[in-house]
Amino acid sequence: MSSLTNKQILLGVTGGIAAYKSADLVSRLRKKGAQVKVVMTKRAEEFITPLTLRSLSGNEVATDMFSCPKEWEIQHISLAQWAEYIIIAPATANIIGKVASGIADDLLTTTVMATKAGVVMVPAMNTDMYNNPIVQRNIELLSRHGYLFFGPAAGNLACGDKGTGRMEEPAAIVEFIERLAGT
Repeated sequence: MSSLTNKQILLGVTGGIAAYKSADLVSRLRKKGAQVKVVMTKRAEEFITPLTLRSLSGNEVATDMFSCPKEWEIQHISLAQWAEYIIIAPATANIIGKVASGIADDLLTTTVMATKAGVVMVPAMNTDMYNNPIVQRNIELLSRHGYLFFGPAAGNLACGDKGTGRMEEPAAIVEFIERLAGT
């Protein structure tokens, strides 16, 4: 039995080219027995559709903080309370900066602000963006507050550059979460 069996994982998908990997990540988490719900930012929908992630997760995908819920609930609060782990993959410089600054202006950031779950950010961005002192300061700040970071990996980037900034592969993310859940 996997350490992820029946774990409640909320996946936050943001607007980066690595968002396409979120489909594989959802599939792998489900195969390990996890219950998976997905929150997508509006920019994430430019890269992958909610239908794809709904089909793989078996759950409705949350995209809008102000959509009419099927049941009476305040969506960001109910998602924040439901999750045992929140994984943000890809974690762009934008989402890292927003969370580090306490900005809660969409469903994903309000959910993160309201949760007591463990939050794992999986960075994905251009090498120069990742190495930017402001991004590094935000990562350090969030790390001091208990947020976990996994990655990024080094290699070929979508922009044609080579360096650190690739989102970790879904298999490696699942292994990281399994180790985390097993402790």
